[in-house]
Amino acid sequence: MHINVATTEQQLTVHDGDVVIATYPVSTSKFGLGESEGSHQTPRGHHIITEKIGADATSGTIFKGRIPTGETWTPEVATEKDLILTRILWLSGEEPHNVNSHDRYIYFHGTNQEHLIGTPASIGCIRLTNADIISLFDQVEVGTPVTIF
Repeated sequence: MHINVATTEQQLTVHDGDVVIATYPVSTSKFGLGESEGSHQTPRGHHIITEKIGADATSGTIFKGRIPTGETWTPEVATEKDLILTRILWLSGEEPHNVNSHDRYIYFHGTNQEHLIGTPASIGCIRLTNADIISLFDQVEVGTPVTIF
């Protein structure tokens, strides 16, 4: 199993060997690509999933500091805040230029801004719809390689 994130296409593909088994639209950073601390950019290169958080959470569960708050977001709740919802797949960089990805809290996660999926709109993380993050979460394991390009 391997995940590719094509930032130009705003698309994530899950591969089993040479076979694409799933494709999801995503939203990467509105600040572009980069690895600098505080840049709010999506880091490039090779990563691995180091933690899976929220396995039994209800879709729309709001996380703060990777802990469920007990609140659930629904589309009827209007907010401009960039919420981390439903599931978290925490990434760690595997190369010298992106080794800080874990410390920068770079995740795959669900979002309350699903209407922006398919466009660069995050502040560094890779957002998916809440249904898609549940699907992805259920397909991958800790240690799954991820390439962001």
